[in-house]
This record gives sequence, structure tokens and C-alpha cells, in this order.
Amino acid sequence: MVSRVDKGPVANWWWTIDRWFLAAFLSLMVLGVVLSFAASPAVAERIGLSEFHFVERQIIFMLPAVGAMLGVSFLSPRNVRRLALLMLAGSLVMMVAVLFIGVEVKGARRWISILGISVQPSEFLKPAFVIICAWLFAEHARQPDIPGNLFAVILLGLALALLIAQPDLGQTILVLGTWGAMFFMAGMPWLWIGVLGGLGIAGAATAYSIFPHVADRVDRFITGEGDTFQVDTGREAIIRGGWWGEGPGEGTVKRILPDSHTDFIFAVAAEEFGIVLCFLIVGLFAFVVLRGLKSALREEDDFTRYSVAGLVVLLGFQSVINIAVNLQLMPAKGMTLPFISYGGSSLIAMAISMGMMLALTRRRPERRKTSDFPFAGAYAAE
Repeated sequence: MVSRVDKGPVANWWWTIDRWFLAAFLSLMVLGVVLSFAASPAVAERIGLSEFHFVERQIIFMLPAVGAMLGVSFLSPRNVRRLALLMLAGSLVMMVAVLFIGVEVKGARRWISILGISVQPSEFLKPAFVIICAWLFAEHARQPDIPGNLFAVILLGLALALLIAQPDLGQTILVLGTWGAMFFMAGMPWLWIGVLGGLGIAGAATAYSIFPHVADRVDRFITGEGDTFQVDTGREAIIRGGWWGEGPGEGTVKRILPDSHTDFIFAVAAEEFGIVLCFLIVGLFAFVVLRGLKSALREEDDFTRYSVAGLVVLLGFQSVINIAVNLQLMPAKGMTLPFISYGGSSLIAMAISMGMMLALTRRRPERRKTSDFPFAGAYAAE
């Protein structure tokens, strides 16, 4: 146990960190490993891999993810901005490279191989994008003559253009929705709300008309006709699980569910452990989002307020999309369930994202009202 009289960096971290957040994130990671045991063996066997191939890799990914989350949580707000700026630059460069040398899967180029490891740059773009946009909004609020909002719009356009080029419409919606929520919190004028809302509707209509796979998914969702095997199987798994589930390892529907270890792991959780576990998962995400928004409301510093709110909205929005697809409440999208679905890029990037939130929500004796340039400003007390 860390003593309160200890003045070292670890002791200071322990007594200033939000331990409820930390416990929630670690719980979600552990649930991810447990559900990987339930969901992935059938998939691994089906594609000719060892039974616990994905389980082993999930554990391997979890170790650096935990390390990254804890390491980032030690940073000061100024260093969080520095890290975000570096991540943003690196992810934008990799997203451009993906279009030319990326690995193509199902007609999309979203991954790039680095030293034999597949990396999805868009996952690392999201937290960096949130932090930098929060800083831009805060700078505009501090000095209206600084065109922070305009730069945030330009950055949004750049990010969306690269995501659409892959194409990755799911991440496009996620980034756009998170940015819109942050802009609204930053005091978006009603005229901007109307204009951006109209552009969003026009963009959705354009995507429907340009991308055949988008039109196909929307049509299947509305009419129920066509290849609906995966979503129908996911629904059957949820129904079969009932309140208490079939029991660990007893699920049968999961064995024929193609993406049971990634996009449809929520359905596997329902089949094997029941709706009770699903409520627990939803409750953990809801707890993080509500506690994060409450923490953001208490912040006097604009940058911290927008950053914390944006990060929890990002987490919550992604969770809602994944769970809604599993429940057939929206068209299918390739969206992971944060911390729980299999995927190294998603897990590590989300861990860094929540490490940033832990760093920003640490208790500090004095906070400035305003934020400044990432490489120049700092809080009065670190």
C-alpha cells in the first residue's frame, strides 16, 4: 500500500489518480480476455490456426496496453498535448501511406504492416484528434481572434477525407459525431449547427449513392433481404443466452458466427453469460461516460474540459455503435467494442486514449483558466 506521507512520483500518482476510472478500464480489459476465450477458438480453428491463437495475442496486446495507459496517466496536461500532436502527425502520415502500400481486406485499405505487425493508423488518430481539437476550441475561447474553430474544421476535413478514401465509413461517423459533440460543448452557434447538420445529411446521402457496400448494408437493414447471416446469427445468440446464458464454453451459435471475436463479441457474451453480463458491460461503459462528463463539468480549464468530454464521448459513441449493431438497431459496421473486442491497434490506442483521460482528471492543487500552445504552456501546478 502506498503511504500518504510518501512524496515520490508513484505515490503522488496513486493519490491523485481517479481510481474508479482505473478500475473500470482494467475490468473491461479483463472481460476482453475472458470473452476472447469464449469467442475466438471456433474462429481460429475455422481458419486453420491453433485453438487459442487469438486469446494468446489478446493477452500479448493487453500487456503493452496496460503499460501505455499507466505510463500516459503520469503525464502533465502539457505533455498530453505534446503526445497528441506527435500521434496526430504520425497517424496522418501513416493514413496517407495506407492508401498506397496498405493491406487490402474486403476492398478496404485500413492497415499497414510495420515490422510484420499490422497497424490500423485510424485507431491512433482518434484520441490525438480529440486532444488537438480540444486545444483549438480552447484557444478560440480564450482569444476569439485566434481562428481555432476554423483550424478544427480544417483538421476535421483532413481526417474525414483520409477515412473516406480507405474507405472506413464507420470511423468517419464516429470521428464526425465526436467532433460535433465537442464543438457543441465549445459553444457552436446555431447557424453552424444547421449548416453542419445539413452537410452531415448530404454526406450520408452521398455515401449511400457512391459506395455500393454502404447502400447494401442500409438496404439489408431496412428490408431484411439479402445476406443477413451474421446479424441474424448474432441476434440468435443473444436470444438463446437468455438471462443467465448457456454457461462458459457451452455456446453453440457462436461457432458459426464469422466475426464472433471482434464485431460480434457482445453477442457471444450474451449467449454464454446471459443478459446479466451484457448489463454489466453496458453499465461499465455508462459509468465511465457519465463520470467523465461530470468530471469535465467541474473543470475550469477549457482545454481539460473539452478533452475529457471528447474522450469519453469517443468511448461511449463507439460502444453504442457496436452494441446497436449486435442488437440490430443500426446497419452493420466494422466497429470494435472498446477494450473487449480482439484487435491490437484498437486495444492499445484505446488504452492510450484513456491514459490521457486519467492524466487530465488527476487532482491538482491549482489549475489555470486557459490552455496554451502544446509545447509552451503548462498548468501552474504539475
